[in-house]
Amino acid sequence: MSEPDTTDTTILTGSAYRDDRHLAARQSLYRWQQPTYDLPGLVLEHLPIRTGTVLDVGCGNGTYVTRLRSQRPGLTVVGLDISPGILATVSAPVVAADAARLPVGDHSATAVLAMHTLYHVDNIDAAVAEAVRVLEPGGIFIASTNAREDKAELDDLWARAAGEVLGVDRGPRRISLSTRFALNDAPQRLRSHFAAVETVELPGTITVHEPEPVIAHLASYRSWAENIGVPFDATLTRARDLLQHMIDRDGRFQITCRGGILLCHTTRHDDKARYDR
Repeated sequence: MSEPDTTDTTILTGSAYRDDRHLAARQSLYRWQQPTYDLPGLVLEHLPIRTGTVLDVGCGNGTYVTRLRSQRPGLTVVGLDISPGILATVSAPVVAADAARLPVGDHSATAVLAMHTLYHVDNIDAAVAEAVRVLEPGGIFIASTNAREDKAELDDLWARAAGEVLGVDRGPRRISLSTRFALNDAPQRLRSHFAAVETVELPGTITVHEPEPVIAHLASYRSWAENIGVPFDATLTRARDLLQHMIDRDGRFQITCRGGILLCHTTRHDDKARYDR
């Protein structure tokens, strides 16, 4: 069994993000999280600029693009994604582009976003270097990701279900997209590119009283099913049965979340004020 390649562009553009169906399923699980976080609102809170160009790299279904355009009409917000298919639902201007090869001039953007994106990039440091290249002096790079221990309860559920399907004590762990760019060490990695990096932790607990939101989340990883070492549909069915049993027994199923936003500045804090507008 090999680790699934979550950077394979054929899978990313042809299946995983051909449209926003799988992405929307993953996003929807957070409806049951407490406390709730308005992620686009948090980006706006840490984005003081009112004019200039913002690039949303890996914009997906345009959640951030739409919100920024609505609340900051003075900004030019450009959505970029490697998948032309998922961009079909996002209003122009949008560009199909690789995060490591942005079709943008040097120092032409006031801010660059990479929200839950960098773990899909083959060369993460090259993509971050591209963000630095296109940012103007005083610009900000905002990224987000999850910690390695995020949603550990789903790891246990999937491994138990897979183990029962395979007839072993514990099966392979579920696919975790964040592993390649985890919140645990992402700040240190970004500090090699930026003058200052701040982390905004976003802990929470998801509580569900029926299996469907969790099963839909797990099913959204189907694009990588061939590489996870278990019969995907059989494991999903067994996970549903196990989950229903736990909910019947406990009245709920809880998932511990640990995500965060990384605020990366091209200048030090004591120099940044003169660039804010």
